[in-house]
Amino acid sequence: MGVSLKPQDLLATLALTLPRFQLTTWTYSELASTLGLSVSEANAATRRAAEAGLMTWSPKRGDKPKPIRRALLEFVDHGVRYAFFVHPGETTRGTPTAHSAPPLNAFLDISEEAALVWPDARGKARGQSVIPLYPTVPDAVRSSPGLHEVLALVDAIRVGRARERELASRELARRIAGERER
Repeated sequence: MGVSLKPQDLLATLALTLPRFQLTTWTYSELASTLGLSVSEANAATRRAAEAGLMTWSPKRGDKPKPIRRALLEFVDHGVRYAFFVHPGETTRGTPTAHSAPPLNAFLDISEEAALVWPDARGKARGQSVIPLYPTVPDAVRSSPGLHEVLALVDAIRVGRARERELASRELARRIAGERER
């Protein structure tokens, strides 16, 4: 029986591209804590992502899963808006995402009416609601600006128009490749 890719699998794969997880010393407990998952959910997410070809991993050799950056970018660019589609909803309070969050908000002049947020009672912005990739995202990004940027860029690809998707794709490629900002 086949296994389907789940949103938390993409979440874990994206998190593992962040500099803090580039060290071989990270643990599943640390990944789980960062993402608001249980340790078993974090482990299962990396296993499914590896099965889907988004990560390389050989548990028999004792190595840790590592994102296959080219495959990850290809999936995000061409598949994420179809596999994990979302449509903006009602205006609510929340955490900015897509073109309303860094880094895209520095490039685009977006009206208040066009703002997008993940619904979040602790959020300080108002905008149209966008269901996050996974329910724990608003809490997870509070302590990780890098994760917030990566997930906001993915949301810009999920819900944005052509221009926003193009900018987001380019910025995401830079971050996943580990390039520094200019």
